[in-house]
Amino acid sequence: MWLLVLQIALIGISLAMDAFAVSITDGMCYNKLSKGKAVTIPLTFGVFQAVMPLCGYFLMSLFSKYIDRYDHYIAFFLLLFIGGKMVLDGVKDARTAEGEVEPKKFSYPTVLLQGIATSIDALAVGVSMGIMSGVTNANVFLLVGIIGVITFIISLVGVILGVKIGKLFKNKLCIAEILGGLVLVGIGIKILVEGIIG
Repeated sequence: MWLLVLQIALIGISLAMDAFAVSITDGMCYNKLSKGKAVTIPLTFGVFQAVMPLCGYFLMSLFSKYIDRYDHYIAFFLLLFIGGKMVLDGVKDARTAEGEVEPKKFSYPTVLLQGIATSIDALAVGVSMGIMSGVTNANVFLLVGIIGVITFIISLVGVILGVKIGKLFKNKLCIAEILGGLVLVGIGIKILVEGIIG
């Protein structure tokens, strides 16, 4: 059992890397995050990283070939949309007089979309959990909970780092937003390429 937990923990760390990068981006771009909103970001990512493999596990027999075939396309287009919008907004703000640039406001729908986009690959992990030795209906909730907690912790660190990095830009929020958008697009391309090659 301990070997299985270790294996799942390592999977959780690898799954959390995209969420970590997005969390840094959010911390950089959202101005004056309250503690509640700052925690909402990693909490959302952690919940989705736990729920997606659970769905993949229980829907394995029905949708496994479709999940594996299309998950990277969905994640790519979601991240391309969110990241592209951030880049366009950042460029627009860069062309505006410095005094007129407004800080980016926290957006629950955007965080929700990010949570979905960064956790779609976890569906495929859930499918693979269905054939892993030692994973049962009795312990699968514990295992996906481990993935969720790991993602939450790593993403929380990402938000904190992002806030600190964002302070370096001070009034140059457009630069932070453009960089953040490019990071999201880059993650989307990485997921797409890995999905096509893999």
